[in-house]
Amino acid sequence: MKLSREELKGLMKNKMMRAGLCEEHADTTAEILTWSHERGYASHGAVRVEYYSERIYKGGITTKPNFTWKETGPCSGIFDGDNGVGYVVAVEGMKKAIEMAKKNGVAVVGMSNMSHSGSIGYYAEMAAKEDLVAITFCQSDPMAVPFGGTEPYYGTNPISFAAPTADDRRVVFDMATTVQAWGKILDKKSKNESIPPSWAVDEKGQPVTDPNLVNALVPIAGAKGYGLMMMVDVFAGVLLGVPFGKHVSSMYHDLSKGRELGQMHIVIDPDRFIGIEEFKKRMSQVCDELGEIPAAEGYGKVYYPGERAILRREKAYAQGGIEVVDEIYEYLKSDDIHYDRYDHKNRFAE
Repeated sequence: MKLSREELKGLMKNKMMRAGLCEEHADTTAEILTWSHERGYASHGAVRVEYYSERIYKGGITTKPNFTWKETGPCSGIFDGDNGVGYVVAVEGMKKAIEMAKKNGVAVVGMSNMSHSGSIGYYAEMAAKEDLVAITFCQSDPMAVPFGGTEPYYGTNPISFAAPTADDRRVVFDMATTVQAWGKILDKKSKNESIPPSWAVDEKGQPVTDPNLVNALVPIAGAKGYGLMMMVDVFAGVLLGVPFGKHVSSMYHDLSKGRELGQMHIVIDPDRFIGIEEFKKRMSQVCDELGEIPAAEGYGKVYYPGERAILRREKAYAQGGIEVVDEIYEYLKSDDIHYDRYDHKNRFAE
């Protein structure tokens, strides 16, 4: 099913409001889910709505949170989300970071006690839109084996950065520190498609192609990805005083309880260094020069980070709208809030 941007966002917003989320928070969440889905990140788009709605309905997300902001220094602060919806907490935290970076040149803002916040590239891009450079880290529940281990300890623990250019382009990089995010496997399961053998392992640590047999994800580049996982958890977990490593709450174990997740935004004002106009000029040059590199066999072009996402968005609208799996569309337009699919399930919603 192909939907317009307005149709998809409206359906998702309405569903979460029916679950109990206030209109403002539902609108912010639906906007970011749409931002993800239209760029081809279906794993962080409409497929997530039923899970969020079930958690909201069962009390696992505070629908009227008491946000608190504590400025711990001229360039640092902590935003406590009171277990509010993660998308809103991450947005509000980035707003604080942007304000602080514009005033003092740099900002390090942690967000604690929040729920899942989806594609973190959105928050880094918020800073790039304000002529700032940003990097953001976010922890998640254990589902990846550490290098050389047999049991999951860290989550997919994503990293994102973004930067402006002198034109209408923005570099936006967003990656999980596993070979692939669980959401991508969830997307493949919803489509009854197989996964590449490099994405995950079974109970014996052997590669699998059936998404239904996944026991754990694996870090990118072996020990290097494992080190990045730890780095994210230090910044977004240990440093903020929230649960860390294997102690991070399960996404599905008990949907009536809060997640207590952590996230960290680091924002820098380029004007304090090379100067904003020169910085943006050089970033445009970087993007141009990357695109001029001869492509290897089998590749059409060298893209700067975030470029393909914009092309996927443009292609979707040129071809009639955002593609949504029929089952998900039927759920979104139904009167049902959720189908009890996620509560008290394992880390892979099984």
